[in-house]
Amino acid sequence: MAAIIPSLSTIRGMTAGERRFGRRLEALLEDDYTVWYDVPVGRQRRYPDFIILHPSRGLLFLEVKDWKLATLKKISKDRVTLQTHNGLDVVSNPLEQARQYAQTTVNVLKADPQLRQPEGRYQGRLCCPYGYGVVLTNITRQQWNKALPEDHQELVLPAHRVICKDEMTDSVDAEAFQSRLWGMFEYRFGEKLSLPQIDRVRWHLFPEVRINAPQQDLFGGPDEETDDSPETTSNVSQALVPEIVRVMDIQQELLAKSLGDGHRVIHGVAGSGKTLILGYRCLHLSQATSKPILVLCFNITLAARLRVFMAERGVDEQVQVYHFHEWCGLQLKTYHVDTQEGDRAHWERQVTSVIAGVEKGDIPRAQYGALMIDEGHDFEPEWLKLVVQMIDPDTNSLLLLYDDAQSIYTRQQLKFPLSSAGIQARGRTTILKLNYRNTREILTFAYDFAKEYLQAQDADDDHVPLIQPEIAGASGPMPVYRSFNNTNDEYQYIVRCVEKWRSGGKPLSSIAIIYAHHYQGAALKSALEQAGIPSAWLKSSTHKKAYNPTEEKVTLLTRQSSKGLEFDTVVLSGIGGLRDGEDDMAKEIRLLYVGMTRAKQQLLVTSGGANQFTERFQQLTQDAA
Repeated sequence: MAAIIPSLSTIRGMTAGERRFGRRLEALLEDDYTVWYDVPVGRQRRYPDFIILHPSRGLLFLEVKDWKLATLKKISKDRVTLQTHNGLDVVSNPLEQARQYAQTTVNVLKADPQLRQPEGRYQGRLCCPYGYGVVLTNITRQQWNKALPEDHQELVLPAHRVICKDEMTDSVDAEAFQSRLWGMFEYRFGEKLSLPQIDRVRWHLFPEVRINAPQQDLFGGPDEETDDSPETTSNVSQALVPEIVRVMDIQQELLAKSLGDGHRVIHGVAGSGKTLILGYRCLHLSQATSKPILVLCFNITLAARLRVFMAERGVDEQVQVYHFHEWCGLQLKTYHVDTQEGDRAHWERQVTSVIAGVEKGDIPRAQYGALMIDEGHDFEPEWLKLVVQMIDPDTNSLLLLYDDAQSIYTRQQLKFPLSSAGIQARGRTTILKLNYRNTREILTFAYDFAKEYLQAQDADDDHVPLIQPEIAGASGPMPVYRSFNNTNDEYQYIVRCVEKWRSGGKPLSSIAIIYAHHYQGAALKSALEQAGIPSAWLKSSTHKKAYNPTEEKVTLLTRQSSKGLEFDTVVLSGIGGLRDGEDDMAKEIRLLYVGMTRAKQQLLVTSGGANQFTERFQQLTQDAA
């Protein structure tokens, strides 16, 4: 079964014929086909009805028309005259539309050297074939042949470029259906598209699925030329194409583009791409709502990283990102509401003051066109009840993302029905089990260390149980554990490692040192300074808010502050300084799991003392060997 993006069940506004044809594509094409419906292409953002990609066949562009023969009055190579309720209407010939869509896309893709045929007869052309055609969902082949003589068809809509009503029925044979599709190609050449090449095609066509790349306008700015000529697209594209591209997995893209309206909940393991999906959702909704979009999380550092994420995608003015308590403080300040007095902590009184302010009408509801909540596992039910009221009921758009395995605080951690907080989650929850962030070795190491504290739990009426992550990442070096007699030796070893990595060309911004206690952070900061290694120590709320992940510095932070972040290389330090009493084990192991799963490629665990955790790491290392 082919993957249709977005999912057909979530698409509104399709014509009856488009939906019927989409179902035939879904049912009659194999798993290695990918189909996109109504995606913008080119500077002028034209929308072909369907784009079909197959690794061996190539790219096919289709226009679908629900015309009836009685309404079709005249057709030429460029124009079609239709009888409508409002009289005669002249529109473009759909075959010419499909041809332009195909040519626009090919010009963009062909500008990428890695997508050009390197040699032979077709040297310099796109490395895969392409075709285009038209689907007439309400006209049979017999009707079409009777209405248009063969010589006239060849001029305006050649028979091999048309699929008719009787060629896309429920009973049609899959092989015959596919033959109709691929008969629209004029030629075949080249090798099967590789997975990297398919990713590059998607990178060009859909900038929103790019990972760690600025969302520049691939087709130029609004003040530039608006044609889609080969010269223009080639010059623009070559300036933007990196040697290595990273994009969402097909399943991530399918989910991101198929979320639909209303309340949506995503329960994903660490590294499953939850933040990427949140980013895409913000991109999509920023164009669909006039009110601002609110993104909330619990971690101050993650909020700072998300702000950079939104700025990279050019939606930072429309999308407002805060950690929850920062947002509460801003609400009180904006609407001149005093913080309640009492014995509780200031941040707790801020929250209750906002809740009271909303109830009294001093703070307005429905301020935002959409609400996104990352780290939902760290939100209390009262917080969720509060922020759900901030959504405009006309849009009612909510996305909640969470992972119970990263619940590291002592609150309820979503151990309550989401419906009790006003979240309509029943039947609207998606589970992401695949971890794309970590290598196979890192994820296995982290999960084996913590699995007895991460066992699946029973679900209530709309709560999703804890799930075991599945590995989707590539292989890499085994995580390394090193123990020392004292912390000074431990810190000096870490510094030597960082120096070695830097001399080998690894950017400092790709390295994080994660510690447990403030005194460890201070000692590590001092050791790095003495070695002349720039570092960003996220020791306070002020430093966390100002965090810039693009600065060429080693990031120094706690396990709690690392939640939601990722780095190529992670040093998880200070294991010997952890409290290992029975009451501390579950919390500390969850924190260590969070720290380890921040590493994408390389993980080093260090200790300058001995306790139950160091024994656990030593045993794990021996077992792995």
